[in-house]
Amino acid sequence: MGYKASKIEITYDFLKVVPQDDADMVYFKEFYKMFGEDGNIMVIGVQDPKLFKLETFNKFYDLCYQIQKSEGVNDAISLPTLKMLTKDTVNSKLDVKSVFTRKPVTQHELDSMIQLANDQLFYKGLIVNPNTNAALIAVSIDSKQLNSNNRQKVVSNILDLSATFKKETNVETHFAGLPYVRTIMVRDVQAEFKFFLVLSILVTSLILYFFFRNLYAVFFTFLVIVVTVVWTMGTIVLLGYKITLLTGMLPALIIVIGIPNCIYMYNKYHQEYRKHRNKIKAISRIVEKIGFLTFMTNMNTAVGFLVLYFTNIIIIKEFGMVAGLISAATFVITLVVIPTMLCYLPAPSDKQLKHLDLRFLRRVNNMIQYVVLRYRSVVYIITGLLIAISIVGIYRIQVISYMVDDLPKSSGVKTDLAFFEQHFKGVMPLEIVVDLGKKKGIRIPANLKKLDELETYLKSLNNVSPPLSVLNIIKGAKQAYYNGLPDFYEIPSKQEMVSLSSFMKTNDKSEDKLMRSFVDSTGQYVRFTCKVADMGTEKMAALVEKNITPKTKEIFTDSTQKVHITGTTLLFLKGNQYLINDLSESLVWAFALISLMMAFIFTNPKIIIISLIPNMIPILMTAGIMGLFNIPLKPSTALIFGISFGISIDSTIHYLSKFKQELKHYKGSVMQAVVKSLEEEGVSMIYTSIVLFCGFLIFAFSDFGGTIALGILTSLTLFFAMFTNLIVLPALLLTFSSGEKINLYPIIKDKHEKIHTEDDDMEIDLQRLEIKTPRNEESREV
Repeated sequence: MGYKASKIEITYDFLKVVPQDDADMVYFKEFYKMFGEDGNIMVIGVQDPKLFKLETFNKFYDLCYQIQKSEGVNDAISLPTLKMLTKDTVNSKLDVKSVFTRKPVTQHELDSMIQLANDQLFYKGLIVNPNTNAALIAVSIDSKQLNSNNRQKVVSNILDLSATFKKETNVETHFAGLPYVRTIMVRDVQAEFKFFLVLSILVTSLILYFFFRNLYAVFFTFLVIVVTVVWTMGTIVLLGYKITLLTGMLPALIIVIGIPNCIYMYNKYHQEYRKHRNKIKAISRIVEKIGFLTFMTNMNTAVGFLVLYFTNIIIIKEFGMVAGLISAATFVITLVVIPTMLCYLPAPSDKQLKHLDLRFLRRVNNMIQYVVLRYRSVVYIITGLLIAISIVGIYRIQVISYMVDDLPKSSGVKTDLAFFEQHFKGVMPLEIVVDLGKKKGIRIPANLKKLDELETYLKSLNNVSPPLSVLNIIKGAKQAYYNGLPDFYEIPSKQEMVSLSSFMKTNDKSEDKLMRSFVDSTGQYVRFTCKVADMGTEKMAALVEKNITPKTKEIFTDSTQKVHITGTTLLFLKGNQYLINDLSESLVWAFALISLMMAFIFTNPKIIIISLIPNMIPILMTAGIMGLFNIPLKPSTALIFGISFGISIDSTIHYLSKFKQELKHYKGSVMQAVVKSLEEEGVSMIYTSIVLFCGFLIFAFSDFGGTIALGILTSLTLFFAMFTNLIVLPALLLTFSSGEKINLYPIIKDKHEKIHTEDDDMEIDLQRLEIKTPRNEESREV
């Protein structure tokens, strides 16, 4: 597994979150074949009055051409590299020439060239904002590089060149675009995630040592985690997968899955050893009694993950399959490593067993028993009130996702996005494709008027940049025909189209490629490419459904003409919605399948229902908190519920299994079984909950919103689950289980008094047993 893990790779293809058979995804593939990649533009922005001064501009000029010549870059469009159409009257055609034929030598020459560039209305509002002295460089990156390991190198090279420009000119640079955002997000998330993975191991190890006072316990727990993490990476490679943003979370989940197994094993081992001081017998008992329960808890966790495999989203399927297999493998690893190592280690000392008698935990346990036995009605009332408040909060939950959702507000990415939204209305791609209904429909003047009306409407929208389309080329051609006068940048008349038709025939390959970027070879499909702000799912849906779509229906009334709205921005946001919906659906399936697993352990339907209630309440409470505190439901927060349910149900299984044993031992006395189960399993449940609570809580110190939400909300859910499993679960058993109910209050008041069980029996050598008779009788040996 270590060898396979060394070959692991990362994928940057986030579009896998959308099912391949989704109608929008199917159309996007057609769009890609027709017009090419839309999410391969990285943007560099600058704003400074001295940018238009000779010395600084020439540095900017060099930067543009250096980027243009960089490896993996198709083109770099900016003020120094602008092209324009010119009229060649001799050959009756239009030529494509550079606005800046060379680097300007004087300020006057630069001013003249800038004025000429401003006259090219083709680029108006797209490259330069003269009102704010802002300019940008649109870098087109080779799409083959975007989904390869070379992506980081290409983006880093562009960043290095920009850093040199900033150092030489003291002009601030800003970056945006999907290649940059996705690269930076993956890099930063990976770096921080590794840090918190190490920190979580350190924190949980310290807590384990505090409880068990044994370095061996900490070391072998760490060993189990390391082995399982290596298996995780190896499994990803064996299945032919790559690391995604979801599978990248698995190493942290391994801590969650592995540590509870170890805690229950160590705790049971120490309990058994203290009873009879026989190390091998204690090891045998943990395999016998904890082994099956560990198997069932890991299977429950595995089922919770494996249901994700049956969704329609590739990255969720991969995440579910790997997590499910590793959950099952954790049982094998734990059951092999821990008991085997214990065989070679010395027996635990009395000092190491002291954690079984921690006064604080015993007091808490006694208090819990007292509350369960005396104040069940109060428990139910408080629980009911919390559920009612949670339901109110659930109705207030909002489902909102952003392209850079989980990055901190202080992040450079978010600050840079704000820069482009302020000066250029955004940089996220939005594509509109108009099907004109017939081949060569672009040549019909009536269609050109409709397209022009759509372009005018799109320009009027907030948070949407002026669109680029074939109209820019046609209008630019008319402007060039009239010697570059800006007043003639408009749709040609029918007569002018006849005159322009001969001039539009050019042998320039770049011009022909540009034309093919906006209209297909048949002249039937026309593309409008816009840039929008990162406005979130709700506002984006409103923009499309309430603004653009109704307007297109109003303009294109011909039934043969259709309009499609597509692009990576819409697919990304739709993919987030798919993630949330599928995770919610899988949670329901997890409930159902885990209920069946519980039925396999506990055949009583009443016990199965009782077991689910304490684990559903924490989920409701966490969802309520999200609504009350305006924490939106998004992929990072939707994951919390399935993870938390799979973890918290483990404590329920351990407690109910012990309850079942004690119920049989006490011949149906529910009270005695409940108290004895709390006495023996309560401490382990508290240990596990504290470790997991602290293990997740450290993620609250992250800079990433998703990591913070995952840490705080999962910790809260597990914290609530600890109390529901320790208080609500026993209370429900006392209320709804049949059996003899006797007064056990003296038991919980005197911590020295204990209930005798068969485990307390010791083997007696009858040959050495001596019965002493009263003093007036002789003693005799039996």
